[in-house]
Parts: sequence; structure tokens; C-alpha cells
Amino acid sequence: MTGIGLDALRAEIRAIRSVHPVGRISALGSGIVTVTGLSDCAALGDLVSLPDGHGDAMLGEVLTLTPSCVTILPDGSAEGLQIGDHVVHLGQNSVAPHESWIGRVIDPFGKALDGGAILRGDRARPLRGVPLNPTARRGLGPRLDTGMAVFDTLLPIVRGQRIGLFAGSGVGKSTLLARLALGLQADIVVIALIGERGREVREFVERVLGPEGMKRAVVVAATSDTSPMVRRRCAWTAMAVAEHFRDRGRQVLFMADSVTRFADAHREVALAAGESGSLRGYPPSTAHLVTALCERAGTGTETSGDITAVFSVLVAGSDMEEPVADILRGVLDGHVVLDRRIAERGRFPAIDLLRSVSRSLPLAATEAENALIAEARHRLGTYDRSEMMIQAGLYTAGSDPEIDAAIRVFPALDAFLAENARGGIDQSFAQLRACLGHDPAG
Repeated sequence: MTGIGLDALRAEIRAIRSVHPVGRISALGSGIVTVTGLSDCAALGDLVSLPDGHGDAMLGEVLTLTPSCVTILPDGSAEGLQIGDHVVHLGQNSVAPHESWIGRVIDPFGKALDGGAILRGDRARPLRGVPLNPTARRGLGPRLDTGMAVFDTLLPIVRGQRIGLFAGSGVGKSTLLARLALGLQADIVVIALIGERGREVREFVERVLGPEGMKRAVVVAATSDTSPMVRRRCAWTAMAVAEHFRDRGRQVLFMADSVTRFADAHREVALAAGESGSLRGYPPSTAHLVTALCERAGTGTETSGDITAVFSVLVAGSDMEEPVADILRGVLDGHVVLDRRIAERGRFPAIDLLRSVSRSLPLAATEAENALIAEARHRLGTYDRSEMMIQAGLYTAGSDPEIDAAIRVFPALDAFLAENARGGIDQSFAQLRACLGHDPAG
């Protein structure tokens, strides 16, 4: 037996518990289950096993504790459960990532969704791990090749940076995430598909990522038909997997699609636990939940790798002030806004550059590159402010040199925002110089 096989076998043996405390269901209602007999051994967040009413078992999570009973949120329907049914305490809510998970699709409990066996790692990680000590973290790392000209130049992504991708439905958010997953420099890519439609998981794995993309990817998926407990757990499991590889010195790209559905799942769980929805329907704990997840990503210590993160956010009607979007903008190192109007005129990715920002600038670029970025933004801003007048035919050429210059370069700049990088960051800046009418050689 190989060394990796022995390690996996030892991990499986260590995970075996010879004794499991058992409680009984004492009350049922509103999607939650009250159990007696586990108060002296259960902790908040622990997993339990319940009968599913059809002769099988389903999992549940401990929501509240009192001296006499515990409240359980099951991951399926409570239909068929009866007073007196046995509930088995399974223990701490954790996951044990393993090297063999690379190239696999797993569920939030660390079980294979793509068929076949999956190995357990030698170290169980708590789902709600704590961020690194901020004083021990390195600063942001070097600029990364992304495979896309706009991110190589105007919106640079550096190692250990955390950015948000803000978009409504149907404007190309998932496609942009896939392009970053394929093109961004990283050793390992961990992707959390939270509340996705079932058909899209296989499509994303087979068609969008493909065999090449999956060679370095771990996909953690919880579809929209799963319980809020499972959907919320999906983001935590994926982050725990990313931390596992980061602590082993790997450079990790973490992608969550989407944080909004993560927050929605938490809202359902929190309301079931008795928390009030006071933040436009979200409970007060939402802000801490989202920021705690984001803070677990980022730069590592001197002895570890980094987690470069992309968090997608669904914004209904491009409302950047809705709670989840507002929380994320305050904690991330940049945000990219996709605009429906740009998508409707056929330019993908539909990035609204003027509403997007990378907080890695100006340090991520040289003085000459920052000057090019500022000029491109100035030209696009001038055109945006004058677009209605230009399109209506009310502007006369020669009236304003700034508007004339913006009109002259706008078609090339607009096309540049959708171009693939042709040869790395330097070549992308050469393309940008050409769009602005400068000598491409600089």
C-alpha cells in the first residue's frame, strides 16, 4: 500500500467513534426539530443524524442549546419524523481536506458528488476557522497574469487580493468567473457553487472549466434545492479547503458564487433560530458572517501561501447599496461592477470600468503604467458624461478638445475591455497604449 493510502487509512480510523450519544425527538415544527438527551454533550454547530421518514438518515445542525433540550435544523424535510425518534450526535462540524480532492466535485460535507471514493485528510479543520493574526500577514504580493487585458492593466489583481464581482442575473457573471478560474495565476483553484441550479454544476465543470481547468480545481457544490444549512456550509467548506492548501505553501485562488446566496441561506437559518430580520430582512449577524468569511482569505504568513479571492454578489437592479453588496465593498480590496446596459449592447465581460476599482493601485503598477490607467479612465469618463449629447447628434466636432479625444479613442478602449491578453501584462499595456493613440512600444 502506498504512503498516501496508509495516511488516508489512518485518518479514517481516527475519525471512527466507538460511542455516539443518542437523544429523542420531543417536538417538531416550522422546519426545526427539538431533541432531548443531548444537552450535556452537544455544542452549537455540531452535526447530528436523524431519520428521514423513509428508512434512511439525514443530517442536522445544532442551532440552540438549553439545559433540557437542543434545537436542530435538518438538511431535509421534517415530513415523516415522529416524537420519540432517535437522534444520533455525530460531533464537531468539520472537514478534512486531502490532496486527492484536486480535480473532484464534492458536497459541503466532504463527500464526492462526481462518483467514486474520496479520501479523508489527516487533519480535520473546523468549518468556521479563524483568520490569521493580522500582524503576521505579509503585504499584498506581485501582480498576477489573468489572461484578460482589462485585469492585466486597468483593474490589476495581485497575489492575496480579495475582490468582489457585483452583477445582476444574466449579465455574464458566471462566465467571467470561469475565465478568471482558467486564466489567473494560481497553484490550486477552489470554487464554491452556492445555491446554483443543478444543471449548471455539471455544465460548469465539464464545459466551462473542462479537463484542463479541473486539473487544478476543487469544486464544492450545494445546489438550490438543498437546505439552507447545506448552502451556508458550502462557503465554509470551500474556504476550509482553500486554507488547507494555503497552509501547505500553495498559492490558492478562491471563488465563491455567490455570497448573496450564502447570506440568504444564513438568513433562513438565523430566523429559524429566533434572530430578527432587521437589516432589510437580514439578521444583524449577517455582517459579521460575511466579513468573517472574507477575512479568512487574503495574504498568508511567511511560511504559508496566499488565498487570492473573488467573491461574486448578486445585485438586483444594480443596487450597490443593498446590504450584502454594501458590507462587501467595505471589507474587500476592490470591486468589479458588471452593467446590464453594456451586456445588452453585446460587449462581454460587461465591466463598467468607471464604477470598478482595484485597491492594489497605485502600488501594483509603475509610474508610467499608472499614467496610462489614469488617462484611459479620464477618456472613458469624458465620453460617459457626454454620451447622451453625442448620441443625440447635439455635439459639434471641435467644440471641446477633451470630448473630441474621448470620441476618437472610445471604440478602441471599449473593445479593449473585452480582449484576451495576447502575451502577458507588458503586452496588455502595449495594447492599451495603442488604444490611447500612443506608440505601443512605449
